Amino acid sequence: MATFTSSLPQELLDKLAKTATELKIPKNKLIQKALEYYLEKLDKASFLNSYKNMADDPEHLLLAEEGIEDWFQMLEELEKE
Repeated sequence: MATFTSSLPQELLDKLAKTATELKIPKNKLIQKALEYYLEKLDKASFLNSYKNMADDPEHLLLAEEGIEDWFQMLEELEKE
């Protein structure tokens, strides 16, 4: 594991120490978990925005509509079996 050094506002450091004590975990683990959670939320937001952008793109909408038609055809064929 790599070492990382940073400066934070005192108020945030105080909250970090208090929360780590309450949760009975080391401060570095709390920072690690918080950062992992935050980065995961950013990834999800980026993924969601990409879909929102595609909704405004007529070419992507056409591709999606064609894909759903193929999917319905596959379902109909499965029902016949």
